[in-house]
Amino acid sequence: MLEEIKKGLLAGFGAVLLTKEKIDEVSRKLVNDAKLSKEDAQKLTNELIETGDRRWQDLEKTVTENVRKGLDAFGIGNQNKLQELKDRVEELEKRVATIEVSSGGTDK
Repeated sequence: MLEEIKKGLLAGFGAVLLTKEKIDEVSRKLVNDAKLSKEDAQKLTNELIETGDRRWQDLEKTVTENVRKGLDAFGIGNQNKLQELKDRVEELEKRVATIEVSSGGTDK
């Protein structure tokens, strides 16, 4: 019985969207309606929260991967690549300054 209720709730609400308050509310209602014992209701609550957390993490991972693929498709680099380029420009500026000093001046 507990498994069927869990499946129904997961299908009906979508585990990602269930809040702890909503899960607690549904569990209390099932206990009050004598469809579940308090122990089973607590077990159901814990399982739904854990499942929701896992699904949320999966969703975040999927969204992050898809955004990264989209940015890559448009040729937009990430923060690390941008910092690498800044570092390279800084290094080149230093080298140019050194060459200018050693050659006797600048052509600015």
